[in-house]
Amino acid sequence: MDGGGGLDDIWRRPEPQLLPVPATVRAFRLRVDLLGTKPPVWRRIEVPGDITLPRLHEVIQTTMGWTDSHLHRFRTSNSRNAPEFLTQFDLDEGDEGLLEDDVRLDQVIAAEGDRLWYDYDFGDDWEHVLRVEKVLETPPPAPVCLGGKRACPPEDCGGTWGYSELADWVRSDYGDAHIPDVFDSPEDGRAWLPVGWHPDAFDVNETNELLTALIAEPVPVVKELASLLEFSGQRGARGLRQTLVQPSMYGPTEISTDAAAEVIEPFQILLDVIGNGSDLTGAGYLKPAAVEQIAQRTGITRWWIGKTNREDLTFPVAELRATARALGLISVREGRIAPTQVIKRHAGDPQAILRHITGRLPLGRSAAERHAGWAALAVVGSERPAELWDASISALMFDLGWGIRGNPYAAPPADSPTLAALTLLAGATHERGRLHGVNAAVAAVARIVIRG
Repeated sequence: MDGGGGLDDIWRRPEPQLLPVPATVRAFRLRVDLLGTKPPVWRRIEVPGDITLPRLHEVIQTTMGWTDSHLHRFRTSNSRNAPEFLTQFDLDEGDEGLLEDDVRLDQVIAAEGDRLWYDYDFGDDWEHVLRVEKVLETPPPAPVCLGGKRACPPEDCGGTWGYSELADWVRSDYGDAHIPDVFDSPEDGRAWLPVGWHPDAFDVNETNELLTALIAEPVPVVKELASLLEFSGQRGARGLRQTLVQPSMYGPTEISTDAAAEVIEPFQILLDVIGNGSDLTGAGYLKPAAVEQIAQRTGITRWWIGKTNREDLTFPVAELRATARALGLISVREGRIAPTQVIKRHAGDPQAILRHITGRLPLGRSAAERHAGWAALAVVGSERPAELWDASISALMFDLGWGIRGNPYAAPPADSPTLAALTLLAGATHERGRLHGVNAAVAAVARIVIRG
């Protein structure tokens, strides 16, 4: 018997063979197809040839619509024992081979028709093939998506078979005849699906916005937010990271005196009404005359159904008082409500009061409240229209691992003390709580908190 490795040598997976690094960087127009999907889910992208495989992995995740929640692997053929590149996870697990980290794309493909395979989630087994449609002499300044068809399957939906069932069900307008067997009811299925998901939806502009966010340098963030991002890891914090690198997050943080006075108006009205201090009722509520005055001056009276002379029956006034207390604007002691000493010192200075409010955000003591607060600040600071706040915050909370007890696949509600404060600053007392558009001053407040 010879001293060779025998069967181990025969079955050992070969390492990929790399091409020499070209003298001139070119670019590639690639078509990325998700194999096994009918009709096909695909994207067309342009990337520079010197892009590394880990960076290409991020581009594929972003353009396809995955959430980077599972392992991946690149391979250079579709044969049974295909040469493949290893990730750091593979090396940590004891595998031997060529690490993908420093490999450039132009060391793997070179000409039209060349292909590269990309596998994602070894449970659902999503296989992609990248085929070179064109070699470009002038690289794009950054990766770009030129087009595509159909939405990315939801994560953990059971591979191509599960995706096909889901797509048929949604295309049937959630008809009972097509509901997948894994769901107990149509309501259960709709709660599990990503918000707004439809198999035929794809927005190339939104995809390129996400690509821009991917390559942008993140804004500086305060220590607590940085710790949250680090603790949540790549999987959980991906949506939050993308929100924090939106171009709008680099917007101004200066707030004029007039703008400051406008956003703190509901709190200023509360402070004006209680003056240097006011007795509460025996049950601990604001007295009826004070409630009525606050409701009238803030605009609550115009839309609140019923009388506005009892705090326990006028929720917007109760929430205003509770938020003001959480922000350290007022204190309650021995049956009296009064401005805090720091707010007394800032009387007549709206910018100082707003700085104080900003310094108290985010609100909340529990992890859930703090995480929801940071999600709210990120969404508001990125200048997302107010009508989209709730859905966006819920999605970020879900990414961070929060759910609803008894239904871990449903996104949690967006409510938090921080969102209540931002909503009041944005003028909720005038708008029945139904805000619209972007309030530039409130977005600046959120960015101030995030940057610290």
